[in-house]
Amino acid sequence: MKLRFIVLLLTVLLALPALAHGDKKHVIGTIEKISPESVIVKTQDGKSVEVKLAPTTVYVTNDGKPAKFADVAVGQRVVIHATPKGTELIADELKFAAAGNTAAPAR
Repeated sequence: MKLRFIVLLLTVLLALPALAHGDKKHVIGTIEKISPESVIVKTQDGKSVEVKLAPTTVYVTNDGKPAKFADVAVGQRVVIHATPKGTELIADELKFAAAGNTAAPAR
């Protein structure tokens, strides 16, 4: 009985991180182009991915400090948590590192 409980508990604990992000998508790479409406990110596999920015998009620095749109620039490494809406991705959070900083932002 204890073994069954432990297996069940481990299964639940391992599944929680997958459920925490729900249907969110992660876009990781370097900003190629930016406008008030969207960013285009070049991913590690060389693809360019457009992510729309919303009034509710939260901007955060690599070390977790609040930021704003004006702090984001071409060449910065980013991790974007986005919600798919049809064929578009809408940014919920854009975490960035300064240009020239080779460390990718933590997910």
